[in-house]
Amino acid sequence: MAGTAWAELGTPFGTQVPKPCPQPQRRSRLGNVALLVFLLAQFVDGIFTYIGVATFGIGAEANPIVAGMMTHLGHGAGLLGAKLTAGMLGICLHMYEIDAALAILTGFYLMVAITPWALVLFF
Repeated sequence: MAGTAWAELGTPFGTQVPKPCPQPQRRSRLGNVALLVFLLAQFVDGIFTYIGVATFGIGAEANPIVAGMMTHLGHGAGLLGAKLTAGMLGICLHMYEIDAALAILTGFYLMVAITPWALVLFF
């Protein structure tokens, strides 16, 4: 008698068992660069915002959510919480391979957040 009375290890009841997590795909170079620039922009904006708020007061922060966090939690803790949240959401976009949106957000962020602070603080 042949020993084929049992199913193979990976196929109980004749059905292929899916792997718990698929192998990661090779990341695009655009996505890696966009994530790196996005995280760098978050860091630079955090420094500029802290300097700007310390110099000109909380009214210098244009984002009411960040200004509220800084008012209620303190300048450092509120700003750190906002920047960490933004950075984590950027990482999530990269992990889900939504790299075009991350690149667009990075460019938008450089124009809307970094450039105004640089103009106010240095020119």
